[in-house]
Amino acid sequence: MDSLIVFDMDGVLADVTESYREAVVQTVKRFTGQTISRDLIQQYKNQGGWNNDWALSQKIAADLGVAVDYGELVDYFNAIFLGRGNGGLIERETWLPRPGLLERISKKYGMAIFTGRLRHEAGISLRRFASRLQFDPIVCADDVARGKPAPDGLLAIRKKRPGCKMLFVGDTVDDARSAGAAGVPFIGIASRAHSRREDLIRLFEQERAIAILDNVNEIEKLLDFQENRCGY
Repeated sequence: MDSLIVFDMDGVLADVTESYREAVVQTVKRFTGQTISRDLIQQYKNQGGWNNDWALSQKIAADLGVAVDYGELVDYFNAIFLGRGNGGLIERETWLPRPGLLERISKKYGMAIFTGRLRHEAGISLRRFASRLQFDPIVCADDVARGKPAPDGLLAIRKKRPGCKMLFVGDTVDDARSAGAAGVPFIGIASRAHSRREDLIRLFEQERAIAILDNVNEIEKLLDFQENRCGY
């Protein structure tokens, strides 16, 4: 296939409200004693540069007046996220694409993933929700020297799939900036339940997103429209 749809995972394919976002809340509380809001996390995300939730947790703690050792923070975050012999927060995730959506897309387009997750974390959710789907390639945080908003992941995908026309679907300004730096058209996901949706839409517009959708389930009609209009 000469066209490739590259998906981010968190907020696009998987709802991480009760996994990664909750892990940030619990980690910050563990080290500062303060309970932060999900809206505060989104404020940081909209600033850009906070794709790494470990670094984000450390930054929020520092802004609350508590310096936290990075290694200690990572150990705690991973313990609650992955679990220690029992279920971790990752098990609270839900899959966002409706049944059959990605199967239909895969009949017309290649599918790939570029995510800020580590490979073993991505694998847990993909085996759980999408074991029968083929994403090729899958590029994770531990596959690139620089994470988003750097373009390294998208450039690596282009190198593995030379000649393919690519689209990148993401839900953060770092996703949009990564796409822009790589010269890849970007589709933004801005959920209607998003606490700072208007701010995110404005950021996507500034980064020249070709479309902004409420959720990934709207992408099928958009792809059909793009195909009919310009032969994508």
